[in-house]
Amino acid sequence: MALKSQLEIIGISVMAMILAASPPTLKGSDRSGLNIRRLDSQRVLKAANRYLSDPPITITDFHHKHGPRNPHEYYSQGDYWWPNPKDPSGPYIKRDGYSNPANFVADREAMIHFSIHTAALTAAYLITHDKRYAEKAIQNINAWFVDKATLMNPNLKYSQAVHGRAKGRSFGIIDTVHLVEVARSAQILERHKLLIGADKKAVNAWFAKYLHWLTTSPMGITEMNAKNNHGTCWVMQVAEFAKLIGDQKLLHFCRMRFKKVLLPDQMAANGSFPLELARTKPYGYSLFNLDAMCTVCWILSTPNDNLWKYSTPDGRNMKLALKFMYPYIKNKAKWPYQHDVEYWNDWPVRSPSLLFGGLAYKIPKYIRLWKTLNANPTVPEILRNLPIRQPVLWVH
Repeated sequence: MALKSQLEIIGISVMAMILAASPPTLKGSDRSGLNIRRLDSQRVLKAANRYLSDPPITITDFHHKHGPRNPHEYYSQGDYWWPNPKDPSGPYIKRDGYSNPANFVADREAMIHFSIHTAALTAAYLITHDKRYAEKAIQNINAWFVDKATLMNPNLKYSQAVHGRAKGRSFGIIDTVHLVEVARSAQILERHKLLIGADKKAVNAWFAKYLHWLTTSPMGITEMNAKNNHGTCWVMQVAEFAKLIGDQKLLHFCRMRFKKVLLPDQMAANGSFPLELARTKPYGYSLFNLDAMCTVCWILSTPNDNLWKYSTPDGRNMKLALKFMYPYIKNKAKWPYQHDVEYWNDWPVRSPSLLFGGLAYKIPKYIRLWKTLNANPTVPEILRNLPIRQPVLWVH
C-alpha cells in the first residue's frame, strides 16, 4: 500500500496531533541525576574547539567518474561489492560484510564529517552558551542546505550504486542516518533563536523536500518496507526530520510503524533480531539495529504514547531487546553466535541504546556500562554505524 494511502487511513484527529506534539517527559537529569553536560563537557569542547577553524566540506568538493554530472547530487557506491575475478570489467559481485576500499565513499565521508562537526559544535553551545559554536554549526548547516554553490539536492537517487548493476539503490537511503543529529542540532539552534529568518526557512524547506522524496519515491518506499535495520533507520530518519518541520502526521505514522511493523517483523521472542544475526556481521548489526530502535523510541515517545512501554500482543518490546543484548555488550566473549567477519575487535562503543534504555526503564547498570565504553571511535566502519554521538543533544 502506498504511503499516502496509509497516512490517509490513519486519519489523525486534531487532538491526537496536539498530544503527539507534546514534549517527552524522559529527561535524563530528572530521572537519574545523570548530568550529561558535565559528564561530556571536556570531550565535547575539545572537539568543538578544533572544529571552529575547519571550513565546511560538502559533496560538491568531490566527484567520481561514474557518478552523476550534477555536483549537487549525492553519490556513493555499495560497500560490499567487488570486481568479479572471472569478469574483471563486468558487473560487480557481492561479498556481504567485506567492504571494498576502492569504492567511492567520499560523499558519505563528507556527510559524516558534517554530522560530527555540527553535532559537537551544537553540543558545545548548549554546554557553554558561547555563540561562536552555534555560528560555526550554522555555517556548516547552510553549506549543505542553503548555499546554492555547495548544497546537496534533497534526494539519494545515486546512493550505493553498484558498477554494472545499478546507478543507485534504495539501500543507500541509510547513508543519511548521519543527518539525524544534524536535524536535532537545527531544532536546538532554532529553539535558541540562532537559526532564524531565511536560513531557518531554507533548512526546513530542504528537509520537507527530502521527506517528500523519502515517503513518495519508489526508492523511499522500498527502503521503508525493508525488514531489517534499513527499515528501522528509515523510521528513525523520517521521525527526526518530521520533528524538525513539525509534521505531526508523519510522526504519528512512524509511531504506528514502530508498533505494527518494526517490532513484529524484526524482533524474536527472546529480544534478538534474527535478520541481523543471519548477517556476516551479526554482532555489529545487532548493536546498530538496537541503537536505531532505541533512538526511534526516544524521538517519538510522548506522555500519551510512550513507545518504551509498548509491547506486541505476544510480549515483544524494547525492554526485552535491551535485556538480550546487555550481557554481550558487557562481555563480548559470551557472544554465542558467529563473530563478525570484519571489525569484530572494534565493537562495542558508547552506543545510545544503553543510555536511552537505561533512562527510560530506570536501569542504572545500563548507564554505568555506557559510561565505560569508547565515546570517540575513529574506525570509519564504526563511525558509519554510530550516527548518534552527542548525548547532550538528546538528554537535557
